[in-house]
Amino acid sequence: MNKSTLTIFIRIALVSLLLIWTFKLLSPFIGVLAWAVILAVSIYPFYKKRIEGSKLKSFIFSIVVIAIMAVPSYMVFSSAIESTTEVLKDLKAGTFEISPPSEKVRTLPLFGEKLYREWHQLSIDTKEYAIDHREYLLEKGKNIFGSLLGLMGTLLLFIVSFIIAVVFMSNADSSYGTALKFAKKVIGKDGEDFVIISRNTIRSVVKGILLVAIIQALLSFIGLKIAGIPLAGLFTLLVLFCAIIQVPVTLAVIPPIALAFTLMENTTHAIIFTIYIVMVSLLDNFLKPIMLSKGLKTPTVIIFLGAIGGVMLHGIIGLFVGTVVLAIMHQIYTSWVNSSDDV
Repeated sequence: MNKSTLTIFIRIALVSLLLIWTFKLLSPFIGVLAWAVILAVSIYPFYKKRIEGSKLKSFIFSIVVIAIMAVPSYMVFSSAIESTTEVLKDLKAGTFEISPPSEKVRTLPLFGEKLYREWHQLSIDTKEYAIDHREYLLEKGKNIFGSLLGLMGTLLLFIVSFIIAVVFMSNADSSYGTALKFAKKVIGKDGEDFVIISRNTIRSVVKGILLVAIIQALLSFIGLKIAGIPLAGLFTLLVLFCAIIQVPVTLAVIPPIALAFTLMENTTHAIIFTIYIVMVSLLDNFLKPIMLSKGLKTPTVIIFLGAIGGVMLHGIIGLFVGTVVLAIMHQIYTSWVNSSDDV
């Protein structure tokens, strides 16, 4: 090995070491930074038109958005924690049970009789199972309680990400210029096209998937709380999860509908709640075509893998980050494969 080859090898080794070291240092913050970039890119058109250039407007905008993010999220999470706490207390006291269905459930069209039988049997079996496996259920319940507390921590990460996003938007020109230079260095002359594709994909996914999911979740929570349905926070999180991974939200609202017909004394109120919650569950069919722009069509499997993989890698914040990142990569891959350039 001559001196020139040895020098090149040492340089590559040192650069590789620095890159690995840098990645290790930043890895705990990758999810937060990625979400900050996603927020910045999504919100920037509004920020540029209404906020940019005024520090006072930027400060007020930040406070208002943080409040909008924090207050509903806190209500949902606190409701879920409260519901879980009540279940744990019932398990500890040996009084946990699923309420048997009322006779009104039988009157439901098509599946009322079958639902009544299955629900009645489940209420009996659940009580016996809870008594026999109380210690195991308590242990698992405490793990769920800890996970819900972790969701509260995720809310703080969202707020930190938004603050970072505001910093990015305040320096939009230099941030965009840096991204452009990096893309051209890595990709070449088509670097700008890939930056534009990434920007458009982020905005489309956020509006067409994440924003619609959040709207459905909040409207569901409002309906569940007004109707007095127990476990409203948990059902809301289930609606949010189903909406993001593109599973029909109607599946998530079937249990609350059944509870409404069991717990509500007034059948008319139960019917009104059912109509409302079903309309909310179908809302994505109307909002997505409006929200999605530039013909973005991300396969459901990509969204599903992004959401699940993101949660496994980054926790609950990865539910959003993973979805957007995989959607971007799919769009870039599609554009590259369909490109007429052979190089």
